[in-house]
Amino acid sequence: MIFDAHSDLPTYVYEEREKGRTRVLESNFEKFFTGISARVMSVWSRPEKKPIILRYALEAYNRLFKDVSESEKLVIVGTVKEMEDAIKDGKVALWLGMEGGEPIESLDILEIFHSIGLRVLTLTWSLRNQIGDGVFERTRGGLTNFGAEVVGKCEELGIIIDLSHINEQGFWDVLDITGFPVIASHSNAKSLCDNPRNLTDEQIKAIAERDGVIGAVAIPAFVDKDNPTLEKYVKHIEYMVDLVGYKHVGIGFDFVYYLPGWSGKSVEGLEDESKIPDLIKALEENFSEKEVKGITFENFKRVFERVVG
Repeated sequence: MIFDAHSDLPTYVYEEREKGRTRVLESNFEKFFTGISARVMSVWSRPEKKPIILRYALEAYNRLFKDVSESEKLVIVGTVKEMEDAIKDGKVALWLGMEGGEPIESLDILEIFHSIGLRVLTLTWSLRNQIGDGVFERTRGGLTNFGAEVVGKCEELGIIIDLSHINEQGFWDVLDITGFPVIASHSNAKSLCDNPRNLTDEQIKAIAERDGVIGAVAIPAFVDKDNPTLEKYVKHIEYMVDLVGYKHVGIGFDFVYYLPGWSGKSVEGLEDESKIPDLIKALEENFSEKEVKGITFENFKRVFERVVG
């Protein structure tokens, strides 16, 4: 079983339903969900949608709700028990996430998003928003005053704080004000691949100290600058496990091969979900059965139990 902590599939669903198509996920089930038992479906706050970002986010969730309702194999969940029940029924459990807090214009709006199912909030995408600065901003601003309020409200509501994409100052600002477990849903080790989106050893250790989890990401530029392969992806997992223990490492693929206009290369040997069996085999060669279960599913489940319930 794979618990994939980050997927941009809601963007694909939005665009396909914009064209009038229905049953988008159902008709591509084998392609998108082979080997997946649970997945965080994140609505990406796309920069080009910034002028209408709140409207866009609501429409994206609504289109996702409609599409999932057209499938007998998928179900949106809001608790760990609902996830476990869905998997027992042979369905894929889908958690709702938001990648970039641009739509969170007030704490009331955050409460509304929680009421419709939001359980994971990636505070920023790679640019600045009202919560804080992303990793690709020129300046070194961290969490804003409003961002601190958002973190507190997430704790109150039971929304997991995701620190992928936020800049380093913002990362440490968040850890200064929360005692809850946090995650980096789709990031790798900066020591192996020096990219602003990856985490330093100190950041990885800090997440582990909070009993959080880092999801290894399969974006080529975050795996290796020259030759991104499945082997090097697994090296990131090995490195982080050696650094903080297997209980703090998971999977956050962030596959984007289906996004409109995507023309980038893929990780060789881990191009899409069809290669998950190869990943499992590689993990089994390097880790015990218990460790593999933790990395692929149980570790993220633990954090969701603690924060979401």
